[in-house]
Amino acid sequence: MTTNTTHTSTPSAPHVTAMVLGVTALLALIVTAFAWPASEIEPRSLPVAAVGPADAVAGFEAATASALGKDALDVQRFDTRAEAVTAIENRDVSGAFVMGTAGVEVLTASAGSPAVAQMLQQISVQMAAAHPEQPAPQTTDVVALPADDPRGLVFNSGSLPIVLGGILTGVIVALRVRGGLASILATLGIAVGGGLAIAGVLQGWLGALDGSYWANAGVIALGIAAIGLTMVGLRRAIGLAGLPLGALVVLLLGNPLSGVTSAPELLPTGWSTLGQLLPPGATGTALRSTAFFDGAGAGLPLLVLSCWVVAGAALALLPGRRTPEHAAEPEAAELQPV
Repeated sequence: MTTNTTHTSTPSAPHVTAMVLGVTALLALIVTAFAWPASEIEPRSLPVAAVGPADAVAGFEAATASALGKDALDVQRFDTRAEAVTAIENRDVSGAFVMGTAGVEVLTASAGSPAVAQMLQQISVQMAAAHPEQPAPQTTDVVALPADDPRGLVFNSGSLPIVLGGILTGVIVALRVRGGLASILATLGIAVGGGLAIAGVLQGWLGALDGSYWANAGVIALGIAAIGLTMVGLRRAIGLAGLPLGALVVLLLGNPLSGVTSAPELLPTGWSTLGQLLPPGATGTALRSTAFFDGAGAGLPLLVLSCWVVAGAALALLPGRRTPEHAAEPEAAELQPV
């Protein structure tokens, strides 16, 4: 009678120490990635329109530069209120201040960014406090959020499932589907289904999106495909390490820097640009455009997503890396009875 004994080795002290330090550093990185952008939110060259007499507009520019900093607002002058409204609807500016004898009217677009809309209202309140002799400012929401999601909370919450959907799609396809073309077709198929499903929930059920359902579903599908194909391509190009690498980039850089919960113009300069060049940021911006602005401003983010799709597909078509388990498959096949 033989006895099978299992020997377990006790990790050495250096090994345990390295593991503790590594996990601690990872946790610090995660909390920094998610918390740091939120701590730095403030207007940075935020484009706003100003309508009114030249002296009133000049006084507005001087007052806001003194209170917020000279680079906080990018003030663009318009001759009429109608021109300012058109600029907001085209996503050329984030809001407007219309100054006249009846006081100041603030034009906002909460659908573009509830955070920016609230910030513009706060600026108008500060202006009114400095001139108590003037009438109280009035606010008009030119492009409002849907009645079922007046604060944009559902829209913001829906951005993470899109990111996770892309990551899960990439992981599943990379591990379960062989062949470059088959991987591309599988990823695109899942992306289309995911786009239809997520848009159905957000728009058809929860009422968090307006506009064309098909356009919104297409943007979501493109976002999922951009992330999924990139991960499939990285897996093909550099092996299994490509999957965690792609997931970390999307989650630790793309998601916090997307500006979905605030606005790209409120994030630190440079980082906001990077966020819009990554799939989560481009997807969020494009989806706001199709859902609330009739597609205005969607061109660049859609181009960014298309580039990620093409790059991921190109990598997926590279010759696959032979892993040890794959290398052993021909030998295993030869041992099978004929």
